[in-house]
Amino acid sequence: MNVSLPLVVILGLIALGAVKFLGVRPWLVAVITLFGFYLADTIAAPLIDSGTRSGVQIVNDTQD
Repeated sequence: MNVSLPLVVILGLIALGAVKFLGVRPWLVAVITLFGFYLADTIAAPLIDSGTRSGVQIVNDTQD
């Protein structure tokens, strides 16, 4: 059985859990999220994307 969830839903649940159970301040979650959007508009974005894809392939043990 495969369940398909968008990554943003999973990250939102992790952020909600961090705020509720770990005591992370909501403004810190907002700052980190905004930093991610700003980082996605830099020249580092392709490097981050390829690194993330490689990491997912290693974890899932798949080869393209």
